[in-house]
Amino acid sequence: MVASEVKSLANQTAKATDEIGQQISAVQGATREAVEAIKSITATIAEVSSISNAIAAAVEEQGAATKEIARNVDQAAAGTTEVSKNITSVTTAAEEAGSSANQVLVASGELSRQSETLRQEVDGFIVRVRAAVTPRAHHPLQNAPRPSAARRPGQSSGRSWPAPR
Repeated sequence: MVASEVKSLANQTAKATDEIGQQISAVQGATREAVEAIKSITATIAEVSSISNAIAAAVEEQGAATKEIARNVDQAAAGTTEVSKNITSVTTAAEEAGSSANQVLVASGELSRQSETLRQEVDGFIVRVRAAVTPRAHHPLQNAPRPSAARRPGQSSGRSWPAPR
């Protein structure tokens, strides 16, 4: 009986050893799967880290670009203010030039009017002088010889009107 019990025990031990071997194989398989899963997770974490670094660099670049844009907007605003001031100055100068041109036009009209008045007065004067000279042309003393007096240089002949035509 002892032998059969030993044999039974040996069979049970062999069976338990097989079961333990199967369980160890199952644990080893699960461990291999866990190792592969950890490798995959590690690769994914590395990829996420790389993407995060790229995003951080892009955010930093975008921040620098935003600062540059803000600086350029400030410069553009200052330039626009300067252009606005220049346009105001040009507008003022144009208004002053227009006013001056109007004054020149008014003065030109006045000068033209005065010139016409002067021309009329000169024409009237010439007509009066000719009228005064023409009747004397037939006067007997007008054509009479004059005494030739010695004249000094620069001395006038005494005539104060134009010669008859």
